[in-house]
Amino acid sequence: MIKRNIFPLLIFFFLFSTGISFFAQSQPGLARLPGPKKTIAVARFENTSGINSYIALGDDFSAQLSDALIQSGMFIVLSRKDLGAVLSEQDLAESGRMAKSLAANKGKVIPAQILITGNITEFEENTKGGGQGLSIHGINIGMGKSDAHIAVIVQIIDSTTGEILDSKRVEGLADASGFAVGYSGSFSVGSSSFKKTPLGKATQIAIDRAVEYISQRLAMIPWQGRVVTVKDGLVYINAGADTGIINGETFVVCRKGDALIDPETGVELGAEKTKIGDIVISEVQPKFSKAKILSNTDQIRPSDLVIKQ
Repeated sequence: MIKRNIFPLLIFFFLFSTGISFFAQSQPGLARLPGPKKTIAVARFENTSGINSYIALGDDFSAQLSDALIQSGMFIVLSRKDLGAVLSEQDLAESGRMAKSLAANKGKVIPAQILITGNITEFEENTKGGGQGLSIHGINIGMGKSDAHIAVIVQIIDSTTGEILDSKRVEGLADASGFAVGYSGSFSVGSSSFKKTPLGKATQIAIDRAVEYISQRLAMIPWQGRVVTVKDGLVYINAGADTGIINGETFVVCRKGDALIDPETGVELGAEKTKIGDIVISEVQPKFSKAKILSNTDQIRPSDLVIKQ
């Protein structure tokens, strides 16, 4: 009885001691973004891979990508997957059935400068060779070779206009030689069991490459904030230490003109920006900063744009 109980443990020990090799191209370092951290939101990824039996794949991938972007330390990542729950909580607070001190303020969802979304187009695992295998907690083990592949289209969207700024296909490929390791049944992309499989490794590679692509592309987009108020000769802006703003950092203040609307499609084409002045950060608080005015051609007003070129 004891031997039968330790047999799965011996299989796992041998499996990893023989060194299942996962092969993938090494990825270069992440691009360092200039200026403060940009605020981004990750929306649900669509699953168009044909794996319709696993309907939560898009949500799981979005959650793992959000976590990877947070761990990169380069972005402020907002939740959009649970936005409905946030708005429901605000509606409950507005109804008066909650103590005011605990109530969420309605309409105070933080806007994201950039929205990340896309779809999973390929999600597959192939096993060659074989012989009699063993299944332990959903992990299938057998002699042979297993390779896995995932392909994801990542889209970067301007949250103000809805314009797709860029789009790229990222892929992950992983091989396991000597033993074929697969996964069956219901699973989560974030589970520890799934991560040990070739498909789990391929998914992690795709996520790493998505983070790399997002960081490189957003490095080309100027950071943007807003003027909160102006008093006592100082400009208060809606970004602080949590975004990485530092004393002595300079910004351009611009005023956004009327939106330009395409008369045929009704689509907003953007708006002209007029430079109002230059400011330099003099004091940084956790959620906001104060800045001195270096120059200005007009009075700086609340809601004026604060841009890091």
